[in-house]
Amino acid sequence: MKKFIIAALILISSLPASTQVNTDRVMMIGKNALYFEDYVLAIQYFNQVITAKPYLADPYYFRAMAKFMLDDFKGAEEDASDCLLRNPYYTAAYQLRGAARQNQEKYGLAATDYQRSLEFFPEDRITLVNMGIVNIEMEQHEVAEKFFDVLLRRFPDYTPGYLTRAQMYLELNDTTSAMADLNKAIEIDPYTAQSFSARGLLHFQQKEFNNALADLDEAIRLDPYFNGNYINRGLVKYNLNDLRGAMADYDRVIEMDENNLIARFNRGLLRAQVADNNRAIRDFDKVIELEPENTIAYLNRAMLHNETGNKTGALDDLNVVLAAYPEYFTGYYMRSQLKRELNDLRGAENDYLLARAEESKARMIATEDPEPFKRSDKGESKDTREETDQNIDKFNLLVVADDDNTQKSKYQRQSRGKVQNMNAPVSPESRFVLTYYESEYEVRRPVYFSETMEKANNELGLTWILKVTTLEAPLNELQIQTHFRSIDNYSRRLEEEPGSAALYFGRGIDFMLVQDYENALKDINRVLTLKPDMLVAHFARAVVRSKQLEYDRLQEESMMMDRGTAIDLPELTNIRGKIKLPEISTKSIEYEEILKEYEEIIRLNPDFIYAYYNRAEIFSLEKDYRAAIADYTKAIELEPQFAEAYFNRGISRLSIGETAKGLDDLRKAGELGIVQSYSIIKRMQ
Repeated sequence: MKKFIIAALILISSLPASTQVNTDRVMMIGKNALYFEDYVLAIQYFNQVITAKPYLADPYYFRAMAKFMLDDFKGAEEDASDCLLRNPYYTAAYQLRGAARQNQEKYGLAATDYQRSLEFFPEDRITLVNMGIVNIEMEQHEVAEKFFDVLLRRFPDYTPGYLTRAQMYLELNDTTSAMADLNKAIEIDPYTAQSFSARGLLHFQQKEFNNALADLDEAIRLDPYFNGNYINRGLVKYNLNDLRGAMADYDRVIEMDENNLIARFNRGLLRAQVADNNRAIRDFDKVIELEPENTIAYLNRAMLHNETGNKTGALDDLNVVLAAYPEYFTGYYMRSQLKRELNDLRGAENDYLLARAEESKARMIATEDPEPFKRSDKGESKDTREETDQNIDKFNLLVVADDDNTQKSKYQRQSRGKVQNMNAPVSPESRFVLTYYESEYEVRRPVYFSETMEKANNELGLTWILKVTTLEAPLNELQIQTHFRSIDNYSRRLEEEPGSAALYFGRGIDFMLVQDYENALKDINRVLTLKPDMLVAHFARAVVRSKQLEYDRLQEESMMMDRGTAIDLPELTNIRGKIKLPEISTKSIEYEEILKEYEEIIRLNPDFIYAYYNRAEIFSLEKDYRAAIADYTKAIELEPQFAEAYFNRGISRLSIGETAKGLDDLRKAGELGIVQSYSIIKRMQ
């Protein structure tokens, strides 16, 4: 209900002819990318048009549309506002800004935008539907009903109007009116799968399982690729005691999407019911792999491990559950029994006492307020739960699917379609390094001109063009052999020209590329002895030291892991039994040397943006986020299109609780081509 996507908006406004063919063409390509769901790429094209002709309203509108489809609702609102500043009669922009505000729960402002749109087009179907939804959200149901009445009186065959009003009636528990609207929608258009899906769920809630099965069968016939219908049909079959049929539906979902959490979870429960314990465990393994915080899955797997005799595995899983739910007295009883079977009698006794204490608290609460403890009166129906319902007492209930959690893009590339739905890690962009080889960005980002790098490539006479990038490409076998030969060649030439800083620098870069950091550092040091003010050599030395430090730390951690498995280190063991290293200060002599290197670079050239960016990375590693933010800010002042700096500053701001500013930075980074920004924005919103 909150996210009513107005896809038809793209058809409402037309693009006026422009005087310059290039902007016309770029605009057309951007609209094509938008149509084919290549939203991030579309933004890049609209950026170009805005840069060339900032007075045009159209590129702001279409960029707002792309951001809206990426769930960047604040960014969409801002671009729609910029569009309306340039053209206050751009009706589609009012509709789009209203939808963006609606998704940010700014319902009053959204209603104002929709009302403004209705002044231009009083019988616009999309706007009338959205006005109904906004008033539902504001709990002004009578007002919403009036808008639906106007809509359906003017457009009596408009199926989405009946479906939306039916949803409102369901929220009001008026199932009779809801069923009437769903029946009308199906009567008007018997070829829309969504209508049958909605009516099937209503029949299911009313325990009319045969009717529900018939509707979901028809929904699947009309749309055989929507996973949610199979999941819900599985629930219906389960209530009809057709376990084989329910299992087949979940198998079908997993064939189409092996990472579907609901299907995996439900199939795991069904397998457990028929004592197919090992395969049930594999399903819960996958659920936990995809969603490590799913404590309900841990509880089910703990019970299955116990059934199969894996007492240690059951204990590990119960530890996770009780860490998340310390008041769950049933879990303490279970763990007490497990510890007793593992001969941990003291631990068993402690857990038993804890269980009794927590149970006593629960009974006292139930005496004061018994309502939450009453069992649901659903007759013969087998209860279900929503995916968002994480009540641990509902651990053995099957999950109902909705539209959002079964949605998947038809494209496989991570930069295409709804990239906000990918599970991107919340980790900063890498430091900039020197290399000859760069991996390709899936989405083009701004190119940052550096006079220092251009000068170095012109003067040093290197065999390849030296680049500064965050996407250093690994060397293949041929390239590795080429650089070993290059090292030999530089060595021969240095015998003839032992004072050549350029030759030492070239060989130092070769050593770095083949990961011989010690020799690389020796050569770069020699360069700086010969030319103390050679900025690119200072930068190379900082990069090499960072790489060497990172490599050395990985080796140290690997050794600590090995030692940790050989001796008893309880303070290093987390609740899942795996070794977790203690958090230590990352500040070290090596970092101090690298920081001094960047200070020297900034002294030599205060406009060298990569020095600020890389120094900020070190501050982040030291958890000095405010210092990191200051350096990213300086880099952005020098290069206003610095995508990586916006992204990392956003992550740093989120780390210190400046959520609004952090999300603004991520929006800008996404606008400039850093795809994973939209995933983080969606989760933080």
